Amino acid sequence: MRSILIGLICTIETVTTWAGWLAAATTVPLALFMVYEVVARYAFNAPTFWAYELAYMLMGAGLMLGIAYTMQMRAHVRVDFAYASMSPRGRAFIDILGYLIVLPMVLWLCMGLWEYLLRAYVGGERSGESAWNPVVWPFRVTFVAGFVLFAAQTVAEILKSGAILVIGHALIAESAEEHA
Repeated sequence: MRSILIGLICTIETVTTWAGWLAAATTVPLALFMVYEVVARYAFNAPTFWAYELAYMLMGAGLMLGIAYTMQMRAHVRVDFAYASMSPRGRAFIDILGYLIVLPMVLWLCMGLWEYLLRAYVGGERSGESAWNPVVWPFRVTFVAGFVLFAAQTVAEILKSGAILVIGHALIAESAEEHA
């Protein structure tokens, strides 16, 4: 059972890490497109018709794909004046409570975003923001992917904290630092 849990946690965290790196990678083309737009607009008086939409889509994709990675790195905002002085088991208990509050909301959002994606795909929905007017379903795939990964990472965090709570130490060496 222990090896199954470790395998599940490692699989989720590997996918989450790749999604985090992909999210970070969206900033490079985003910056390049924005520089191109500014130069085209102000140096040549020839603004693009696609820059705005590409910018919000890349930024949104980066944000959605980075949510789970942020949780994995324990970088979400938290108030931890009391948390820092707790024992590892106490912190694990508080973490589990928080994750159990977050998980149903994230799952509810996953279902809603899935419906949002399907409506865009089936209806051939387009952005309507510019002359480019791209279909929006590829962008909305990142919403669903990001929140599914967020839900999966939440489960991984519950399992990691649960191990600390039950057996007193981390299942995986890397997570020991998180509660030390």
